[in-house]
Amino acid sequence: MAPRTTKTIKMKNITMNITGSIITLNEEKLIAKCIKSLQKVCNEIIVVDSNSTDRTVEIAKEMGAKVIQQDFLGDGPQKAFGVQFATNDWILSLDADERLDDDAVAAIEEINLIKTDVAYALKRKNFLGDHWMKSRVFYPDYVTRLYNKNSATYSDSKYHATVNATKIEKLNANIIHFTYKNYEDWTARINSLTSYDAWALKDKGKQPSKSAPLVHALIAGFRCFILKGGLFQGRDGIDAGMTTMFRTYLKYAKLNELYQ
Repeated sequence: MAPRTTKTIKMKNITMNITGSIITLNEEKLIAKCIKSLQKVCNEIIVVDSNSTDRTVEIAKEMGAKVIQQDFLGDGPQKAFGVQFATNDWILSLDADERLDDDAVAAIEEINLIKTDVAYALKRKNFLGDHWMKSRVFYPDYVTRLYNKNSATYSDSKYHATVNATKIEKLNANIIHFTYKNYEDWTARINSLTSYDAWALKDKGKQPSKSAPLVHALIAGFRCFILKGGLFQGRDGIDAGMTTMFRTYLKYAKLNELYQ
């Protein structure tokens, strides 16, 4: 449910003191536009960089960001690490390949940030190249990104961390996510991500099973194609369902491999 607007506040939230937070590694092609997006609602930007060898740090500093160098700790710990350097209580976290859509800027400008125990989630538009994948398998992909550091923090998961908060309100607004450049990039990312997925499962104590890859892939396919209607959503639905099945199969196959 979208939060109530406050009619008496007409200025941008740059006066309400929000710190934008980004973690980076060799993001010179993306970092400038990500920072520029955050600067629409943030009066401070922190970049936690894990030893980039390109111009990421130089570009971030040129744009006024505070850059902190830190060896990569894992997704959650790395994002949480930068918060200690924030001068504001409110944190808005984006990945380097994400941008605030215009409606997200407008929604954040209207929030009266007095409910410190509430965190805010936005819908995420995932893109393949310049094509927004509108299948319900991928959208709305709610992610919690605006939170108060005194009441919420990123989980300590090293893979695909989320914000742990007491209360979460969903905003009817979007983050633009340039997820994949093309199909080649998509399949390469699946290969990389499933290695992390497999280690995450192993860290949680998941045991190997010869049948698990197929069983979980079929369950994922049923959820995507039938429950979420991907079978009837054109190319986007088919792409989303097939790649989700493939990713699911691969992560459990790699889990089995870790035990061999």
